[in-house]
Amino acid sequence: QVQLVESGGGSVQAGGSLRLSCVASGSILSIDALGWYRQNPGRQRELVAVITTDGLINYGDSVKGRFTISRDSAKNTVYLQMNNLMPGDTSIYYCAAAGTNGPWWGQGTQVTVSS
Repeated sequence: QVQLVESGGGSVQAGGSLRLSCVASGSILSIDALGWYRQNPGRQRELVAVITTDGLINYGDSVKGRFTISRDSAKNTVYLQMNNLMPGDTSIYYCAAAGTNGPWWGQGTQVTVSS
């Protein structure tokens, strides 16, 4: 089993920045990839960014050039640096892990961008 805990959400003006963190614990060796998704009630879940244990990265089209995903393997932590935030980025952001017996999901953290 893997547990994921997100932090760093909040409210920011358009053009501002936030950094989300996700700490993984439990069966860490079961994880093949960590990533971020966002979803609002009644809306389709959207991929934001993923990073594999080999360091390969993929971003959703809507965040390319603005968001950066990174990891600190020693701390079992993945980060999402969000720059030039827009009102359309407002959502609940979920950390996710893929791997054996997965996927696993965090509880989500709210990001609100005002104009």
